[in-house]
Amino acid sequence: MMRTPDYITAQSILLEAVTTVETERVPLEESYGRVLAHDLIATEDTPSFDRSPYDGYALQATDTAEAGTDRPVMLRVSGWIAAGETAQAAVTKGTAVKVLTGAAIPEGADAVVPFERTRFTGETVAVFAPVKAGENIVYAGEDIRKGCVLAHRGETIDPGLAGVLASQGEGRPLVHRTPRVGIISTGGELSQVSHSPALGQIRDSNRYVLQAALGTLGCQGIWLGAADDRVEEIAELFRRGLTECDAIVSTGGVSVGDRDLTPEAMELAGITPLFRGMDIKPGMACAYGVCTGKPVCCLSGNPASALTNFYVAAVPALKKLAGRREVLPQELKLKLLNGFGKQSPVTRFLRGRLVLKNGLTAMVCPKEQGNVVLSSAIGCDAMAIVPAGSGPVADGTVLKGFLL
Repeated sequence: MMRTPDYITAQSILLEAVTTVETERVPLEESYGRVLAHDLIATEDTPSFDRSPYDGYALQATDTAEAGTDRPVMLRVSGWIAAGETAQAAVTKGTAVKVLTGAAIPEGADAVVPFERTRFTGETVAVFAPVKAGENIVYAGEDIRKGCVLAHRGETIDPGLAGVLASQGEGRPLVHRTPRVGIISTGGELSQVSHSPALGQIRDSNRYVLQAALGTLGCQGIWLGAADDRVEEIAELFRRGLTECDAIVSTGGVSVGDRDLTPEAMELAGITPLFRGMDIKPGMACAYGVCTGKPVCCLSGNPASALTNFYVAAVPALKKLAGRREVLPQELKLKLLNGFGKQSPVTRFLRGRLVLKNGLTAMVCPKEQGNVVLSSAIGCDAMAIVPAGSGPVADGTVLKGFLL
């Protein structure tokens, strides 16, 4: 087992070990946020017929060639069509058919003139300017062409994709099952949120940090319970999680103290260790393993440290578990509005909040970035990466980073 890989190596080891969850079909109205489990290829044109984008008159463009403000062309109106109806009459030379928005273009017509650019006089319509063939017609397949790839396996269903699925008649899309991720807290010092901690105790905030973070990934967080600093007690929660869940995330007991028993409990529960520790700060203390393709991510008990490690190493693995196409964070350049005054002997991750400054995107970096400072994570939506071996980071420095 590798002890302290860099974060890129750690991501690779985890991704190699994880197995994606199974698929299922769900009603389209319940599919938002789910991960598509197949390439979506158009089976039909959208729209399937030529239609009008306006209320107006369908006609032959050549009939309007001589039209002018002071010499309108008069056309006989031979019928009208509403959306969803079939044309009763074709357009011939010297005639027009009134069409409402969304109506099919009648046979013989090659253009539409909007209602507000005409004058209707009983059985005729006056056109005051020429129109070109094809003008104001939405042609069949203008939105979607049959046979084109509309979305790829692993894309998340958003409002646009939901609408496209509907337009293709996909009422029960094939998606990946929502991963169930077990959450475990360890440590005899933990108190429930609703209790007043005794001297030496702290409330268990990690449980709720992870529950919220998992929700943003489209995973279902399952509370497995809190364990005291006893190997068998921790191992029993791991066993339960491996039975009921697709992954486990725990906090506490991963450093090198007398009561850091989580790695031992992992092996007792049949979890194959992958690595222990990562060359990052904060979040160096951790232990990762796998059991039958299920990742087990054991993080520090320090809240900010746990959260940083979670975003850097656990999130890509959980995205693969969920069937996502893109699992690694896309890098971007972040300009720090305020610097960071400490040395970085190992790769450091600075959490921050994106802002617009003079029309450009920049990041505000909270002053306090320590392992136990959870409050500075409020509102943070990005992380900047300080390379190993860097000195203090000055205001205005541009660093690589990623969105949370």
